[in-house]
Amino acid sequence: MIRKLMIYAALGVSTLTPALALDELKVASGGRGGWEVSVTELGLSADMFKKHGLDVKLSYTEGSGETMQAAISGAVDVALGIGPFGIMGAYARGAPVRILGATMTGVNDQYWYAKADSPIKTGKDLAGRTVSYSTSGASTHAVVLGFKRTFGVEFNAVATGGQPATLTQVLSGQIDVGWAAAPFAFKELEAGRIKIIARANEVPELRQQSVRVMAVNINNLEAKRDLITRYLRGYRDTVEWMYTSDEAVERYAKIVGSTVEQARKVRADFIKKEDIMPDRVAGLDLLMKDAISFKFLSQPLSEQQLNDLVVKTSK
Repeated sequence: MIRKLMIYAALGVSTLTPALALDELKVASGGRGGWEVSVTELGLSADMFKKHGLDVKLSYTEGSGETMQAAISGAVDVALGIGPFGIMGAYARGAPVRILGATMTGVNDQYWYAKADSPIKTGKDLAGRTVSYSTSGASTHAVVLGFKRTFGVEFNAVATGGQPATLTQVLSGQIDVGWAAAPFAFKELEAGRIKIIARANEVPELRQQSVRVMAVNINNLEAKRDLITRYLRGYRDTVEWMYTSDEAVERYAKIVGSTVEQARKVRADFIKKEDIMPDRVAGLDLLMKDAISFKFLSQPLSEQQLNDLVVKTSK
């Protein structure tokens, strides 16, 4: 079940604007905290969507699988941060779900870590260990499976859910290696409690693939195409603002409980603006091959199906 957050109250956003003046749109995202994941929340804090006549209702889920189910059921109008494997598989089985755009191309933001005193030092040391990913079909799942190929080792891949739960399991010794997206666990890194073992971009084939995407229920799209188009405009406006404004970095630091310097490091060193612009959905052919290898698809989607899977909206 989607856990509703009191976004407006938390951010201090005014609710004085008459509700009737704005069109409501429901948006869900998996796992609060990542720079990319925070686009909609930051946009709400800066009234980016109100400028486009929208009252966006944002909620968060425990991960990609739950978010995708919200899109399939039509419970939300736009679902963010979904692994493309899951969406391809659901589409092939006849689910009324489509890719609206990308939320992350490349994997520069994700890293895998162990306790500071762990004998694990690099990806080559993962053999026989327990290595986490969030949920089945998520981008973290693709990375972990890619580690097996890249490092040439076998290990036990374990779904651990969100980042806080994963950190707890690593520190308590339940699993050997956890996953995170910057800036989560930067405090633990700086305090010397954990150490980075591998970065997701060590898997070469993932560097130019859209590893997380936006999903939309095709019925909701047909009924609310104008609203969804306006949401994308507000989303693009927010991304532009995030890369030009110190205020955006300060607001993001408050969301994740980091220092402003840590938040600025995420923007400067981990994620480029073009990585989170929604209009470039890249690498679907390679993603489809992996979806088959990992049993999300039983056979390739046709060119016609791929064209149908990715919907187009006007800018």
